[in-house]
Amino acid sequence: MRTEPVLAPSAPAAAPPRPKPLLASLAAGVTVVLWASAFVGIRSAGHALQPGPLALARLLVGSVVLGGFVAYRREPFPARRDLPKIAACGVLWFGIYNVGLNAAERLVDAGTASMLIGVGPVLMALIAGVVLREGFPRPLMAGIVFSLAGLVVIGLSSPRSGGSSSMGWAALLCFAAALAYACAVVIQKPLLARVSALQVTWLACTVGAVSCLPFAPALVHETAQASASPLLWALYLGVLPTAVAFTTWAYALARTSAGRLGVTTYLVPPISILLGWLILGEVPPAVALAGGALCLAGVAVSRLRPRRRVSPSER
Repeated sequence: MRTEPVLAPSAPAAAPPRPKPLLASLAAGVTVVLWASAFVGIRSAGHALQPGPLALARLLVGSVVLGGFVAYRREPFPARRDLPKIAACGVLWFGIYNVGLNAAERLVDAGTASMLIGVGPVLMALIAGVVLREGFPRPLMAGIVFSLAGLVVIGLSSPRSGGSSSMGWAALLCFAAALAYACAVVIQKPLLARVSALQVTWLACTVGAVSCLPFAPALVHETAQASASPLLWALYLGVLPTAVAFTTWAYALARTSAGRLGVTTYLVPPISILLGWLILGEVPPAVALAGGALCLAGVAVSRLRPRRRVSPSER
């Protein structure tokens, strides 16, 4: 009996690389640059607007811009079970964080404030490792050590104003702000599996604006007396570092771990110092460059994946 030769099945063609990791990295990069510029904007606008009114102005603008995008995309409203967590993110990150940071930047320069906020990713990674069970991989912990060293170097070399008392209050305010946003990120991470990044950001921003409404009378009074420059900075803060940057952050967070993404924000201090030098004339010391290099090294190390141990049978 004649038999036909059996052909071995051909190996499946290699799938093209998925663009999501690259898009997530690009989104994180946009976020980092815009957030770094926010420290300069807050520092400049803070000369005319108090911390609460400035936060309210920024959040109102951000809520309107984000709301327009949500209406255009016709995104469905989140489920009722997700609303309390979104509200918590809004109060913590958009409300408490912004008011605390605005208050701190009335005491210290933009670069120093960004470095003090730098404790946030450490808190975020530690909280995420426990609450979200993301663990503590060695590259992440090594990246934290490198980046913390960079923050210390930059902090010791950056110009400070107002004396040790002002620095102490600024450190306390920034720590409270960093703790608020670290908790908010951990709360936000599971939400992004069910709700779009744009929807979460818009609702949280709106909640933050509502929580700052007690500052509305002061905002009306101060904007009537302010010049065009602080008002333009407030508009910029609402559109780019709030509406755009928080959306790109949420997009990236939905596609990577909270701890690993949080370490990328160590890039914010060196960028904010550079922008402060270019825009506000705050000249960073030369030693700050070494700290910035350590921050970059920490981010690079944290992005490494631990090697998988090969069993004897696989050799």
